[in-house]
Amino acid sequence: MDIDSQKKDGSLLQLVTFTISNEEFGIDILKVQEIIRTMEITKVPRAPDFVEGVINLRGKVIPIIDLRKRFSMESRKHDKQTRIVVVDLNAMIVGFVVDGVSEVLRIQSNTVEPPPAVVSGVDSEYISGVGKLDDRLLILIDLDKLLTFEEQQSLAGG
Repeated sequence: MDIDSQKKDGSLLQLVTFTISNEEFGIDILKVQEIIRTMEITKVPRAPDFVEGVINLRGKVIPIIDLRKRFSMESRKHDKQTRIVVVDLNAMIVGFVVDGVSEVLRIQSNTVEPPPAVVSGVDSEYISGVGKLDDRLLILIDLDKLLTFEEQQSLAGG
């Protein structure tokens, strides 16, 4: 069930939340395979600028995408808080570099508003909504729109 259909029925959304810059983001927990510490990333020639390279995760080569670059944010050196969130993106395993992972969170789907035109410089095309929590806002990322079909094909080697 996608976030849009869950919003209508008032059910709970289970999200993995993480930070990039000073913003907090959330993605559907069912899309997340694991969260790992950063490791050696091998650069790939002629890859799009937001693709940091690939890693070898237990024998599988996984493309790594820097979400700061994807969202046109200023890049930052990795530190001990930096994590790679490994997700299933349309049957392709991809890792996203984030500044830090916050928590697993359950929020009522009816607290999610449609995305405004621009949220903190992140294009609204990547956002499925904004969750209103007691003391903060949570930007919900639409993983299906994060990469174009062509970008997915090039990452898959197609």
